[in-house]
Amino acid sequence: MNDTLDQALNRAQSDVVLIVDDVPDNLSLLHDALDESGCTVLVALDGASALQRAAQARPDIVLLDAMMPGMDGFEVARRLKANAATAHIPIIFMTGLTETEHLVAALEAGGTDYVTKPIRPKEVLARMQVHLQGARERRQARNALDAFGYASITVRASDGRLMWQTPLARELLQRYYGASGPNVPEPVLSWLHRGVAHLAEVQARGDTLAEPPRLSVEQGAKRLTFRLHQRNDDAPTPEAGGDWLLIMQEASDETVIEAISLSFRLTAKEAEVLYWVIKGKINRDIGDILGSSPMTVKKHLERVYAKLGVETRTAAAALALGRIRQLHPQFEG
Repeated sequence: MNDTLDQALNRAQSDVVLIVDDVPDNLSLLHDALDESGCTVLVALDGASALQRAAQARPDIVLLDAMMPGMDGFEVARRLKANAATAHIPIIFMTGLTETEHLVAALEAGGTDYVTKPIRPKEVLARMQVHLQGARERRQARNALDAFGYASITVRASDGRLMWQTPLARELLQRYYGASGPNVPEPVLSWLHRGVAHLAEVQARGDTLAEPPRLSVEQGAKRLTFRLHQRNDDAPTPEAGGDWLLIMQEASDETVIEAISLSFRLTAKEAEVLYWVIKGKINRDIGDILGSSPMTVKKHLERVYAKLGVETRTAAAALALGRIRQLHPQFEG
């Protein structure tokens, strides 16, 4: 996005609306009405421009003409919904086609609602407000999660498609898996399927639904944890698939390593070695993690044993873990 547009949208306290219509008179009518209502209005005359503007500006809502030359509104909607960056944006179709099959097609393509032509600006504004309120609440919830270090994504269980993700989630997926879309990484999808199956089994037994096991992936002293939070639609059973909200959180045990060092008067490297011993790693694995040889790790461990007054790695791990849990009760050894 160019800097001027980015800054303008970031400063704006109003809702950002993208109008897509190939008829200039329709654009002018809606633009003036929305502008007077306090919205920030963006326009596109064709499908390709609409996709580009939506990806750049991330509008709060899209008003989309169904029938346009070239790429029609139905295809634009499908592409917006297929892109994780724009899949969450509500789409209101504007159509002169009132037959049921056309209205169904609009909703199946990803439309949230529709208005019929000729356009009545007051009706459009009323429909928009209904959907914008929900969009604002979801956006605020996602921003709040990010602010507190909890990233979130919505995943379509049937094929792993990322329906939307917060900026923090995108960063974490890129850092831990080297990709942030269009699909969730395969290990995450496999875990999601196991979690959904677990919920289905619990529900079939009539037991109280409990949270399925979490997924954790480690990267050095940091780890990313996934939690299956909730179903994002109203289907009655977990077997139905659907979209699921996953909450991600990154935790770092750097403070734990520092506590180990201070508690037992170890050097930084000795504390790191002991940390990975607690994690159950063998010397070769610890060497790979720290960029050292197994022999160097062994020498560090010998000094750790002497300082802790123990003779085995099991005893060292048990002593250190006991101290850590006094200082960091949440630590997962």
